[in-house]
Amino acid sequence: MEIVLFQPDIPQNTGNIARTCAVTGTRLTLVRPLGFSLAARHVKRAGLDYWGGVEISCVDSLEERISDPSASFYFFSSHAKTPYTDVSYSSDSILIFGSETKGLPSYLRERWPERFLTIPMRHGSRCLNLANSASIVLYEAWRQNHFQFCADSTITAPSQ
Repeated sequence: MEIVLFQPDIPQNTGNIARTCAVTGTRLTLVRPLGFSLAARHVKRAGLDYWGGVEISCVDSLEERISDPSASFYFFSSHAKTPYTDVSYSSDSILIFGSETKGLPSYLRERWPERFLTIPMRHGSRCLNLANSASIVLYEAWRQNHFQFCADSTITAPSQ
């Protein structure tokens, strides 16, 4: 699994998402420009001592990352209509989230409307925090696959 953050703005969110990636064995990709420096103390503080356990990379282009026609990727947006639980995630799924202030560019929604998913929220409410949204979706993907993404995980699927 992989989480991609498209031009994230808030270092604490990125740090918290890195922490979630570390405990689930999920790769983290950041699409530039970032609204902060990765050396900033806020990012390191939010990620605590988990940064060393995260496979993290930075790229200049999201399209470059998802150019493989066989790639299994999904975008998450409050503007989408399809709930995030309506798809089947695989171990190679790429979960893409927009920046906290700008979201995802409209050209992505125009190009891949069927890949846009949402986390249901009460009508008229503000959006969920980015780190919370990433956690919700990642754990749904992990649950669907019986918590088997991390090869060295000691977690087993719950009894049915």
